[in-house]
Amino acid sequence: MSTFEVATMLNMSTSWVYREASKLGLKGYKLGRGRSAKVLYKRAEVFKWLEQQKIH
Repeated sequence: MSTFEVATMLNMSTSWVYREASKLGLKGYKLGRGRSAKVLYKRAEVFKWLEQQKIH
């Protein structure tokens, strides 16, 4: 899943996902190097994280 899809699912902004989600335990995978690298998330891990957070 892209960062935009995760943000839409959580009803948050993309900047929140970039800044805060990793602090709360949602692990992203970078494609590329440097500041402009894209961050993707595995769908199963997002749903597992949601279960742990009890946001759903």
